[in-house]
Amino acid sequence: MKIDSLIKQNYNISKQIPLSRYTFTKTGGEAEYLAFPKNLEQLQMLVAAANEDGLDITVIGNASNLIISDKGIAGLVIILTDMNEIKLDGDTVEAQAGATIVKTAFFAANHGLSGLEFAAGIPGSVGGAVFMNAGAYGGESEQAISEVTVLTRSGEIKHYSHDEMHFSYRHSLVQETGDIVVSARFKLEQGDKLKILDEMNYLNALRAYKQPLEYPSCGSVFKRPTGHFVGPMLIKAGLQGKQIGGAQVSTKHAGFIVNKGGATATDYLNLIHYIQKTIKEQRGIDLHTEVRIIGRDIEGESK
Repeated sequence: MKIDSLIKQNYNISKQIPLSRYTFTKTGGEAEYLAFPKNLEQLQMLVAAANEDGLDITVIGNASNLIISDKGIAGLVIILTDMNEIKLDGDTVEAQAGATIVKTAFFAANHGLSGLEFAAGIPGSVGGAVFMNAGAYGGESEQAISEVTVLTRSGEIKHYSHDEMHFSYRHSLVQETGDIVVSARFKLEQGDKLKILDEMNYLNALRAYKQPLEYPSCGSVFKRPTGHFVGPMLIKAGLQGKQIGGAQVSTKHAGFIVNKGGATATDYLNLIHYIQKTIKEQRGIDLHTEVRIIGRDIEGESK
């Protein structure tokens, strides 16, 4: 196989690696192949090899807002954390997909640029922030993104403008196309460096106060239904503290499911389904997952 020849060429590819080593939930089965490309050329070679071998390709970013099946992922899994360059171009910050959105936000702040303060505590990568249109504290990634560079599954480099990305709540074009985010450009505004950093530090302190950072978790589990907040809804339904296996609805913030110790992805999924069933029965509301759920025997979004 072509992919095996790349292993011999030291392309930083391994076989049968537990993905629980990388996910924020500390759960998930093995990747058939796992690669950490260091640059665009290596990424292109990996995509070409997977296509030639007929392997599925899965990109998992920083694996923060993610649940991976206990049965793992077939084909080639790519983690882009080694592609993490961040650079300045006037009032624009360009960051590769593997850079964390937090580091990108602080890079901007340290250059006196405003517009990414909301991202101070988001644990995902730039690629994940683009893919999910990640947001927090009233801000969304799309508000700052001016251009996105992607690698298509056929190996073509494309550049999308903000409008071409079709951003909406927790959605972007690449969720439909399967394109791999390579980098993003963030158009920002000049501001007072100290005020920007003060705002970011405040938001980080607020996050630490409100969110269960002391346990592994997948972040915010459900999309916010129109006119409702998920955490209070779950509290009223008596679901806060509900536990299946090692997975528990956080007693600190009911919008999170934490790994209390020894949780499996199946525990997470069973608890998610239990919550959805309970809320549907009690309130007639369909909760849809914000967290990305992937892997063997997983079919799209958990609904």
